[in-house]
Amino acid sequence: MAMQKKHPTTGKRNRFYVKDLESLNYDEIDYKHIELLRLIISNYAKILPGKRTGAHARMQRQLANAVKRARYMALVPYTRR
Repeated sequence: MAMQKKHPTTGKRNRFYVKDLESLNYDEIDYKHIELLRLIISNYAKILPGKRTGAHARMQRQLANAVKRARYMALVPYTRR
């Protein structure tokens, strides 16, 4: 799991940033990487916005598509349990 870092400007903690992707050793975003997708999904099973994850637009679209595919394959839940 990625280390929780303090954001340099706002001081807010406990947010996932895309910079942590390198530490997770994922070359590409795929629906089979459940650990990564669980970081992108909120407690209410919603996809976090790019502003919160720090992903640029292209990566955010890839993440969203991967989450949607994983939901369809029943690897990630649609709703909170």
